[in-house]
Formats: sequence, structure tokens, C-alpha cells
Amino acid sequence: MQGIKTTIALIIAIVLQWTLRGVYEPLGYVDFPLIVVVYAALQRDTIKALLFATISGLAVDALSGSLLGASGFSKTLTVFIVSELARRVFLDNLLLRIPVIAGASILEDMIFYGIHRLMGQPPTVAVFETVAYTLIGTTIAGTIIFFLMENTFSAGIKPRRGGTKEYFPRRQSRRRNPIKLGRR
Repeated sequence: MQGIKTTIALIIAIVLQWTLRGVYEPLGYVDFPLIVVVYAALQRDTIKALLFATISGLAVDALSGSLLGASGFSKTLTVFIVSELARRVFLDNLLLRIPVIAGASILEDMIFYGIHRLMGQPPTVAVFETVAYTLIGTTIAGTIIFFLMENTFSAGIKPRRGGTKEYFPRRQSRRRNPIKLGRR
């Protein structure tokens, strides 16, 4: 069920990315598909996150008229790095996810502009200005969207009885060794 909700969120993010720039120009700096695919990567489902990143990147490239595949590759590589980080580090706290979305935004933009330079297409905008605005917009919007997605997607999950024990399990004490060496 969560996969269907994430897919719907990705479709909405692609449509928002495509339409909001025409409504209000500063909203074009917020990378909505990146927020959703980073959220999918932080759920520790690497294959789904990579698939979402590739599809969303290609869709954004096709709708924007950019170099086809540049955004798809940059989002896929960024999501792979984020999913490997999430696999090794405990990132289930919203405060820990804020630097992750900020780092993913910077990394994705640098890879995107690097691919354009590699293919011989000079950027048509000021790169550092665009990266800075994208960093600010995506981090703020990503924090809000992460909070909303966590509350929306976990609304159907009911906690078990027993207080906070299932959230913060106590460390098991070490059992006594039944074999006593050296003492009789």
C-alpha cells in the first residue's frame, strides 16, 4: 500500500515540477521529484527508489526540453548514494533527514551541470546562484513534505500496547556464563 502512495506522490511531484514554474517563478527552484525519490530511498527500498529516480528524471527531462537523460542519471546516482547512506546510518529522525535532502540537492545539481559540461552544453543560467536557490527551496519544501508524507503514510499503522518499549527497546542484559573456568 505504501508503494502505491509513493507512486501517486511521485506523479504529483512530476506534475508540480512541470506546472508550478509557469504559475510562480521561484517555485521552479524546488525539485519536487527529488524530494519524493529521496524519501523513497530513506525507506530502505533501494530498487524502488532507483526505479522512481530514473523514471522521474527522464520525465522531467522530456517535459523541460533539457538534455534527455541528464536529470535521470543525476537523480539515479544521487538516490543510490542516499540509499547506501540510509542502509548504513540510522536516519529515521526528521532532523537527520534535513541535511540528507540538502546534500542530495547539491549533489544532484552538481552532477546535472557536470553532465551538461561533459556533453559540451554550457549552462544558460548562473550555476552557483541556481544551486543556492535550489538548495534553499528544496530543503525547506523537502522538510515540510517529509513531515507530511510520514504522517500520511504512517496513519494506518497502529502502535502496539505497551508504551514506548517497542519504539525504544531496552538493551538485553548479558546472560551469565554457565561454564565457570578456573573456579570450582
